[in-house]
Amino acid sequence: SWHAKFKDSAYIFAGGLSFDLTEGDILAVFSQYGEIVDVNLVRNEETGKSRGFAFICYEDQRSTVLAVDNLNGAKVLGRTIKVEHVEDYR
Repeated sequence: SWHAKFKDSAYIFAGGLSFDLTEGDILAVFSQYGEIVDVNLVRNEETGKSRGFAFICYEDQRSTVLAVDNLNGAKVLGRTIKVEHVEDYR
């Protein structure tokens, strides 16, 4: 099953994010589903501006299932976000 493929990864990908969202905002939205241990909001190296996507790691892998089920397709700051499991994050 596809769940088995992701059972070891507690990372999720969040895309379509508003460029105004900060790491703190992302924590506020995603921590509803579990304890977060890492947020990597990808930024433009030259300008430091958000590129609109992030990788988020939960302490408990089961939280990723809840987050994907509840937040994929949700609206955050007026934008529909995409939330997916990440198989192999480095």
